[in-house]
Amino acid sequence: YRINGHLAFWVTTLILLVGWPVYHEPSSSWQFEGAPLALIFDYYAELALVTTLLCFGLSFYLYSSSFVGDKILADGGDSGIAVYDFFMGRELNPRIGNFDWKEFCELRPGLIGWVLLNISCMVKQHQQLGYVSGSMILINVFQGFYVWDGLYQERAILTTMDITNDGFGHMLCFGDLAWVPFSYSVQAKYLVNHDPHLSYPALAVIVAIHILGYSIFRGANGEKNAFRNNPNDPQLAHLKYLQTKRGTKLLTSGWWGMARKINYTGDWLMGLSWCLVCGFGSIVPYFYAIYFAILLIHRSTRDDHMCQVKYGEDW
Repeated sequence: YRINGHLAFWVTTLILLVGWPVYHEPSSSWQFEGAPLALIFDYYAELALVTTLLCFGLSFYLYSSSFVGDKILADGGDSGIAVYDFFMGRELNPRIGNFDWKEFCELRPGLIGWVLLNISCMVKQHQQLGYVSGSMILINVFQGFYVWDGLYQERAILTTMDITNDGFGHMLCFGDLAWVPFSYSVQAKYLVNHDPHLSYPALAVIVAIHILGYSIFRGANGEKNAFRNNPNDPQLAHLKYLQTKRGTKLLTSGWWGMARKINYTGDWLMGLSWCLVCGFGSIVPYFYAIYFAILLIHRSTRDDHMCQVKYGEDW
């Protein structure tokens, strides 16, 4: 895998913020400045539609190419039912040469696009209201940091179920490239015209909730990833585990001794803080917290079933 998502994030962001080439007529020269990011907000719906169509096109290509050659197929996407396999993903790791479609799409385009959509909303709010609200600043900081952290820790996704178990079909393709950037930016889009004028104490409480969520999320995922990579690491000697009959080890202490899916708890708390910055004037910004709770409960149930099959009585 080519682990360069963090570099891609900074190169893309810096080009659009300060390195956009513009022809300056008075001096008859090319100059570098910020890109007209408000246009992203203006063409939000059009961009979402085109991205959705591109996802369908890529998904058809991925499904068709899975029948060519000797491919490694995903267990969940090889049912023989065309529509189901198209959705779930038939091939485990579709590639062109050394370019891995799933690993590339998992983080880079969708997450970076999400940040750019948020920034475009901040620029648009300043154009329309003449200022940038505290809520808009926080949503850009919270979600921008979330994206940066994910790309900085890109190597950690290599031990996730998306990479190790799931095929790359329409579900992940649409989710990574369209659903994430255009639905996760709904709070910033809402704040463009609906500043809740939250007080500093209210904003401080929201920051505290976000920090708590991030601490749980990153601590649990970091511990899991480190243990999977090297369970004999001296820094992990304090952790207790169960030696399974299949030869692997299951953590039973640390973060994973507190709850079976405690990383999901931290992830949801961060998502809740993103919604809270919008105040309580509408349920629309809370779409993410509601949707994400349903998603995580479903995913937890699915993960539990897969682990039951994988580990048997040990689970």
